[in-house]
Amino acid sequence: MTFDRRAPALVVFDLGGTTIRDTGDVPAAFAEALASTGLHVDASEIDGWRGASKREVIRRVVAERRPGLPSEAQTAFASNVYGNFRAALAARLRQATDLSIPGVTRAFQRLQAADIRVAINSGFHRDLLDLILGIVAWPAGVIDAIVCGDDVPLGRPAPLMILRSMALTGVTDAQQVAVVGDTRLDLEAGLNAGAGYRIGVLGGAHDRATLEAAPHTHILPSAAAVPDLWPPS
Repeated sequence: MTFDRRAPALVVFDLGGTTIRDTGDVPAAFAEALASTGLHVDASEIDGWRGASKREVIRRVVAERRPGLPSEAQTAFASNVYGNFRAALAARLRQATDLSIPGVTRAFQRLQAADIRVAINSGFHRDLLDLILGIVAWPAGVIDAIVCGDDVPLGRPAPLMILRSMALTGVTDAQQVAVVGDTRLDLEAGLNAGAGYRIGVLGGAHDRATLEAAPHTHILPSAAAVPDLWPPS
C-alpha cells in the first residue's frame, strides 16, 4: 500500500502509554476500584478495555454484573465505582516521577517547528488529566489542544475526541490528521474519524500483533519517532 508522504496539519497523540509511560497504575487502580465494590474482573478483561473511557466501561460492567438493580441504582453504583477509581489513580500518580516517554517533548517541538499542530486526547476525567500534566510538566506551548473524556459524550472507538481536536485547531480535513496511540481503540477511533494516518506505537498497553491487527498505517517503536515520518524536504 502506498501512503501520501505529505505531512499532516495535525497530530493527535494519546496520553497514557503513548506520550507518558505505562506504569501499570491505571489498570491497577481500575481493578482496585471495581474490587472495592465487589466487582471482580480478570486481567484479560481490563487489558481489553485499555484506551476506552473508564466511565463508560464502569457503566457497562455494572449493567452486566448487577442487572437486577434499577436504572437509577445502577447509575449511583457506577458513580461510586468511578469515584473510587479517580481517588485510587490520583493517589498513585502523586507518587510518580519522570512520566514523559523519552523523546516525546522533542517530538512535539519538531512538529510545531514544521508548522504541524499537536493535540493530546485522553479518556481521563479532566481533574486527573490536569494532575498528570502537572506532573509531566511539558514546556508551555508545545500542545495546541487538549481533549479529555469530559469533553465528548462518547469515548473511543468513537471519533469524537479527534473531531473536537480538529475543531479546536482549525483543521477541517481528516485526511490531514495523524492519530497516534498504543491501543487498538486508538487506531479504531482514527479510522472512524477518517484520519489519513493511524500510527500505532510500541511499549504501551498493546503489543505489535494487536496493533498490526488494528486499522493502522504505521507501527513505530515510540511516539518520539513520529516526526521522522515526514522529514524536511
